[in-house]
Amino acid sequence: MKNKPILEIADVKLIAAAAEAEAVKNNWAVTIAIVDDGGHLLWLQRLDGTPAISAHIAPAKAHTAALGRRESKIYEDVINQGRTSFLSAPAISGMLEGGVPIMKDGQCLGAVGVSGVKSTEDAQIARAGISAIGL
Repeated sequence: MKNKPILEIADVKLIAAAAEAEAVKNNWAVTIAIVDDGGHLLWLQRLDGTPAISAHIAPAKAHTAALGRRESKIYEDVINQGRTSFLSAPAISGMLEGGVPIMKDGQCLGAVGVSGVKSTEDAQIARAGISAIGL
C-alpha cells in the first residue's frame, strides 16, 4: 500500500492567500477555487468586482484539473484542434485554461481553478497560489 500526501486546511489557506495576492498585485478581479484530489471544493473566494459566473467556472476548472491530473488547458487545446467530441467527456466541464493540478511526487493532491481575467492570467494566479506551498 502506498502513502500519499494530502492537502490540509493550512495548505489551502496558503494557496488561497498567495493566489489572492497575485490577483490583487495585478488588479485582477477573479474567483479562486481549490479542490481536493477528487475534485471536491475546499475553498471558494470571489474577489470584489468579479462577475458572478466566475463562481461557477473556477470550481469547474479546478475539478477538471484534479480529475485529469493535468492542466485544464490541455482539454481546451484538444477541442480547439478539432476533437469536439471531447466536449461529451463525462464528469468534466471546466475545459478552459485556468485549472492547475497540485502535484507532489507524481501524486495529485488537488487543483486550483481561477476565473475572471484572460485564461493565461487565470493560470498565472493558480500557479502563484500553488508555489506558496513549495510545489
